[in-house]
Amino acid sequence: MACQGNPMIRPGVFGRRGFLVAGSAAGLGLSLPELLMHQAAAEKKQYDFIKAKAKSVIHIFLPGGIAQQESFDPKPYSPLEYRGEMGTVKTNTGEVICNSLPRLAKQADKYCVIRSMSHGEAAHERGTHNMFTGYKPSPALQYPSFGAVVSHEYGPRNNLPAYICIPNVPNEYAGTGYLPSKYSGFALGADPARDDFKVRDLNLAGGVDADRFVRRREMLEKINQRFNSATSADNVSAMNTFYERAYGLLDTPAAKEAFDLSKEDAKMRDRYGRNQAGSRMLMARRLVEAGSRLVTLTYGSWDMHTNLTTGIKSQMPAFDQGVSALLEDLSERGMLDETLVMVTSEFGRTPKINADAGRDHWPKVFSVMLAGGGVKGGIIHGASDATATEPDSDPVSPADLATTMYHLLGIVADKELMAPGARPIEIVDGGKLVNNILV
Repeated sequence: MACQGNPMIRPGVFGRRGFLVAGSAAGLGLSLPELLMHQAAAEKKQYDFIKAKAKSVIHIFLPGGIAQQESFDPKPYSPLEYRGEMGTVKTNTGEVICNSLPRLAKQADKYCVIRSMSHGEAAHERGTHNMFTGYKPSPALQYPSFGAVVSHEYGPRNNLPAYICIPNVPNEYAGTGYLPSKYSGFALGADPARDDFKVRDLNLAGGVDADRFVRRREMLEKINQRFNSATSADNVSAMNTFYERAYGLLDTPAAKEAFDLSKEDAKMRDRYGRNQAGSRMLMARRLVEAGSRLVTLTYGSWDMHTNLTTGIKSQMPAFDQGVSALLEDLSERGMLDETLVMVTSEFGRTPKINADAGRDHWPKVFSVMLAGGGVKGGIIHGASDATATEPDSDPVSPADLATTMYHLLGIVADKELMAPGARPIEIVDGGKLVNNILV
């Protein structure tokens, strides 16, 4: 079974480096205990070398595949059928992005755009898998999402779930994969933009006071002790973990309060926008501020095969306002340097406008945005070619992006976790650090 949390050392489980060490040590006549001791010391030295720059991640996922041309990678000098109807706006760093993002244009010094993201999966499900796990889909194994891995490595903080999804777990690839179910994301269960928003299960049931709650909890623990001894099923262990975390939330007023948007000043609510995008992003800020390690939120539907310009003009303003407010707010609170904000989608859109005035799926090149948490602001990494057809320089894969994100969190991306059948599987296989964007 994999070691949980930190330190990141698994006694008795060899990774690739371990077998290399074993081969060389055998020639020196070391015993197995001596070999394990040397390996543990070497691994600890290696893992201690990575110092986390980000304490938390806010992952903003735009489902459907947002068009790079109508967002962060416009092509103003290409023919109309390629560049589309939208124009451009100059950023405060002298670059240009689509004029659908006027607020973000004024804050380009706070974020980095990777314009050379690339993978080969043109189906929504497979592209989503790539962007939530860093792996290509496999029929043999379900890989864990970023949030599940972070929850596994670090666990809860301040009695808040390590991994939270707004408003719900967005897709099947945002789950735990081969990791135990207890590392699942905590879903709010409702949209924080709703006037009647309330997070499920954060308050005692009607007629149950604190004393009655304690008695119920003690009774449940006695029953569970006998039941747990009779089974080792993952779902039973997970349920026990969920109960304990729920108790922690119920017993911690500050943790419960993090989910209450009514505690925010009305001007701050207006600043983010009283809509889905703004409310979800403001909630994400509250949750990482209170201690959650990775918050995933979704906004919009960007699968615009028809009437692309209309769709962009409808959905982009709330996104532009919400992300801009989030970056400003984090910066003003002194949180941006330790909070990684990551805006992704499953892929981009075709270089050429189709017959229905839309763009179709295109995984060969697209854009993502990163800010804070050890990422340089005010830079563009990589480039697409003149028609946004493929990378022109410095392509970045989902594995590279995942490796870089984990590195910023202080997690060694090629550390091996244990999959079913006692198979050691690397958190990310073959990813490279995107060093150019790191502070």
